[in-house]
Amino acid sequence: MQTSTSQIHQLLVPETIRVGLPGHTKEEVLNHLIDLLRGHPAVRDLEAVRQAVLARERMMSTGVGKGLGLPHAKTPAVTTTVAAFAITAEPVEFDAIDQQPVRLLFLLVGPEAAKSQHIKLLSRISRLMNRDGFRTRLLEARTPEEVLHLFEEGESQLVDQ
Repeated sequence: MQTSTSQIHQLLVPETIRVGLPGHTKEEVLNHLIDLLRGHPAVRDLEAVRQAVLARERMMSTGVGKGLGLPHAKTPAVTTTVAAFAITAEPVEFDAIDQQPVRLLFLLVGPEAAKSQHIKLLSRISRLMNRDGFRTRLLEARTPEEVLHLFEEGESQLVDQ
């Protein structure tokens, strides 16, 4: 099941999206976010994914500012790039570069061999999330399907199709 999409919305399905993610700490929300990948056909070992993401987070916070956390890792525990997205139930302190709490979390995990795709996707997510209106609309979303639609619509407006 090897895919090499650069489309964010193609990596997400309603089952890997959560509106109202519980948790009061960075570690709690990261664990809940990673749990959204449970049962994903490309995930060989969920606990190995968890360890890779948490190890990467210990190296440097992925709180990139503007209320966004972008946890990511490369690991042989996945056969292809997988993603999950969540809107937290409440703002969470995330050691972000702008010192602001996080409500939007985008998890990206890929195999070591997909470094180029991984970088392209992180860049694409960042460009999309840099739009104030897009972030506001995401925060107003009430269902995973609505979130997925917003990503698809937002990506259609990016220039590098």
